[in-house]
Amino acid sequence: MTRVLIADDDDLMRAGLVELLTADPRIEIVGLASTGREAIERTARTAPDVVLMDVRMPGLDGIAATQELTRAAPDVRVLILTTFEQDDYIFGALRAGASGFLLKRSRPEELIAAVDIVAAGDSLLSPSVTRRVIDRMAQQPTPNLAGQTRLDQLTPREREVLALIARGLSNREIAAALTVEESTIRTHVKRLLMKLDLRDRVQAVIFAYETGVSTPRAE
Repeated sequence: MTRVLIADDDDLMRAGLVELLTADPRIEIVGLASTGREAIERTARTAPDVVLMDVRMPGLDGIAATQELTRAAPDVRVLILTTFEQDDYIFGALRAGASGFLLKRSRPEELIAAVDIVAAGDSLLSPSVTRRVIDRMAQQPTPNLAGQTRLDQLTPREREVLALIARGLSNREIAAALTVEESTIRTHVKRLLMKLDLRDRVQAVIFAYETGVSTPRAE
């Protein structure tokens, strides 16, 4: 059973999300919040697996709430839901520790699948959001060298896996590219995330581009 908390200041949206998600018997709604501050407080009380977080809410917005929440409860996964797709929201949410970013216009089955993916400890971005991540990294004139010390902790194979993650490859695709078992890649990913102190693959993509491990390729 996946425990979900919904944070959205729109009453109709909250009600719609509850109806949609509770149609899946594997999902339990453990709390509702209409502000970022309420989301933090109710997460502390209910210990959800996933928080569906709106961006625009009164008082503390969803991005600031995500940052506080992921610091206080690092095991809780945050899936950002919004009607907007501006770069500031995307990068603010991802840097705050969100594990996924999904537009509210997504189909119901996509939302349920997103909750499953995030709850399982993976990360999720819509294709258009992934493209924006890479485009933003391409705008950086020089790599950020602050992470080089952390990179030195990686083995050559772990750096190779990190570069392939940054290209958007799945574990299965990375395993095929390197001609190894998928279980081996899962181990490499787990270790490199731990060494780099990163929450998930989304953070790994940003880190790889910022440190120059990967660079945007010409179309």
